Amino acid sequence: MTQCYRAMVTGKVQGVSFRQAAREQALKRQITGHAVNLADGRVEVVMYGRREALAELCEWLWQGPPAAHVTHVGLEPLEMPSEGHTPADFTTR
Repeated sequence: MTQCYRAMVTGKVQGVSFRQAAREQALKRQITGHAVNLADGRVEVVMYGRREALAELCEWLWQGPPAAHVTHVGLEPLEMPSEGHTPADFTTR
């Protein structure tokens, strides 16, 4: 069953290839969604996928790529969009 979550990642997460690494990790797990830098220095990750795959990605978000220093990951469930409106890929913005 597909679920959707938003993660707000805090710490040294911009300028360290966090979004690209998150995309690679998501694609390995067949997760769709996006990762975007926010003006306040956090990274927002919205992810759609199987519960087990999402749990693995959320665990990885606490580590991030080698140059990152994650201090917090806030996680909230989101309502699934209506059928046909789920992203087909994982993108970075």
